[in-house]
Amino acid sequence: MDVNTKALIGAVAGTCAMTSAFAYSRRDWLKDQWLAFISPAIYNFLTGTTREQRALKYLKEHAREGDPDSVLETFDEFCRTQEWAMNAAEEKGDILDEIVRELRPTTCLELGTYCGYSAVRIARQLSPSARLITVEVNPDYAAVAREVVKLAGLQDKIEVINVDSGDVIRELKDKYDVTKLDLVFLDHWKYLYIRDIKLIEEEKLLKKGSVVFADNVIIPGAPGYLEYIRGSKSYKSTFYSVHFEYMDDMKDGVEKSVYIGDE
Repeated sequence: MDVNTKALIGAVAGTCAMTSAFAYSRRDWLKDQWLAFISPAIYNFLTGTTREQRALKYLKEHAREGDPDSVLETFDEFCRTQEWAMNAAEEKGDILDEIVRELRPTTCLELGTYCGYSAVRIARQLSPSARLITVEVNPDYAAVAREVVKLAGLQDKIEVINVDSGDVIRELKDKYDVTKLDLVFLDHWKYLYIRDIKLIEEEKLLKKGSVVFADNVIIPGAPGYLEYIRGSKSYKSTFYSVHFEYMDDMKDGVEKSVYIGDE
């Protein structure tokens, strides 16, 4: 790469960074689109890297190795000061933390790992004998997530699987030695929420007291899932109005559903 090309990339990248900072200070819908989609696409093109790879690089440079809390705090810092990313973030994370503390699960399933933020958030509170199986269909995201998990020192508690969620659910008992799930975190493609919760029920993976926690039920939304879970006599559901990840002027929601049906 010649000097002029490097200078051009630097100038455009700098403009993107300044625009992102301005957008965070004075956001509206159009600027949110810039932060979430347009700016990362420009960075990707100019640098030959992805947002997720840049996030991992930032974590490795700034987080303390083997310290899950440092990894989470640094990831939040990256998303608020560098580039937006679709983590559960602090507000939703606090609700998830409370669920894990109260439930004390031994077997957890997460559908939609992304970069491993919520996997680290869950696993850092698990007992030594507990485990989390987290499923990510995108191989690039899964590769980053494994590095994030390793950086946090939680590789013995978290198994990252790069397969379609439906296939994993069907194989949990035979291939992954799972009898029942204490906690299910839904955070993958929203249209798959209803398919996968029905698969989990068909495989009889829930027991009384199991918790199903669904993210982003308002933005981008999972209306079919909400209608199903709220209409079922097998669950007692609670809705939490929260902010969309790292966007303090945009409201989203999460749904906690406790399984009260027959095992």
